[in-house]
Amino acid sequence: MNRIQAILTIHTEALPENFQEIIKHEQEVVAKWEEEGLLESLFLRDTKNGAILIFKNVDEHRAKELMEQLPLYPLRKSIEYYNLIKQF
Repeated sequence: MNRIQAILTIHTEALPENFQEIIKHEQEVVAKWEEEGLLESLFLRDTKNGAILIFKNVDEHRAKELMEQLPLYPLRKSIEYYNLIKQF
């Protein structure tokens, strides 16, 4: 089964005052994706400037649409997408 990996990097230099609210809403969105079977994994980056999301059952176009729904999307510095093939 194919997977889409999205690597999100955010600007951390000038975070908005409501950043904690944004994070809470972000967690709600990704929890919903997990429940719907769209998100396989979420990894926070140890540099605290982003996350790695592994989508399943979607193509790259749909993964991009989903990423645009994230509350952190407006704070993005970059997003990289990789098509993966799960071996085991």
